[in-house]
Amino acid sequence: MIIDCHGHYTTAPASHDAFRKAQVAHFNDPSLPKPVYPDISDDELRQSVEGNQLRLLRERGADMTIFSPRASTMAHHVGNEAVSAEWTRRCNDLIARVVGLYPDTFIGVCQLPQSPGVPIANSIAELERCVNELGFVGCNLNPDPSGGHWTGLPLTDRAWYPFFEKMVELDVPAMVHVSGSCNANFHATGAHYLNADTTAFMQFLQGDLFRDFPDLRFIIPHGGGAVPYHWGRFRGLADMLGKPSLNEHVMKNVFFDTCVYHQPGIDLLFKVIDIDNILFGSEMVGAVRGIDPETGQYFDDTLRYVEALGLSAADRAKVLEGNARRVYPRLDAQLKARGL
Repeated sequence: MIIDCHGHYTTAPASHDAFRKAQVAHFNDPSLPKPVYPDISDDELRQSVEGNQLRLLRERGADMTIFSPRASTMAHHVGNEAVSAEWTRRCNDLIARVVGLYPDTFIGVCQLPQSPGVPIANSIAELERCVNELGFVGCNLNPDPSGGHWTGLPLTDRAWYPFFEKMVELDVPAMVHVSGSCNANFHATGAHYLNADTTAFMQFLQGDLFRDFPDLRFIIPHGGGAVPYHWGRFRGLADMLGKPSLNEHVMKNVFFDTCVYHQPGIDLLFKVIDIDNILFGSEMVGAVRGIDPETGQYFDDTLRYVEALGLSAADRAKVLEGNARRVYPRLDAQLKARGL
């Protein structure tokens, strides 16, 4: 089985996005009518994925994707806590419906109702609902709900601990994933996402979070941002800061995906990072959707790059399936219940 750990519902029905637009407009101008969430049919949901994620998974040879709401539209910096809570619930419920229609292909990961200045503890109830009621296997955690201004505290601060305690209790990991950028200095997918990946790793390096939470697990997407490319810098910084080696201090709890959109980048990732810390992912129909003119293949067909590595059968099995099942134990339990 091939499991794609990084999928977003980037093709949600237009009426879902129209609701969000109306919701934000009402927040900015309460004289406007309060929007009512549309009645989206199952056929609309099928149409939204069958020609997109579902088709591409089949064509490219993968079997299942860990599926979450579109990252760029989480937009935790928009509106207030109530706006974010309503939008988050609608997004997560839509994911649950897609999973219900295609349980052999999609498995849910939830968005959180984060909002700048609001304690992360306020997101616990939605995590519990999604895991315990909807059968989701993890969450996407935004380290910067301010949308590119980084006004909050680092992930190692104790303000995050109530949420981390719940993650450990539920035995679910988090993918570190920012949302849209409202800071003109940072293009969302070209700068803000990769900055956040790198920043989160450095925060973990500087702190001692995993001493307090040895069972906590994070996936840093997009190949780990700049981390593999500057691995020597981070090893040196750990030494200068008096921290243990990265393998002991961070990498028992942190994992990278393969959302790196060219062969040399994948080659580097696998040369630098231990095989046990890499999960196959594509983020297909996401940030980079076009065809690479140098290869004639889609940039986000990352399975092609992994297969070109010539991994041993054991290492291939880890990257394409085993590591995801280990990092997402609730996924593993659901698959085993189906005899997989």
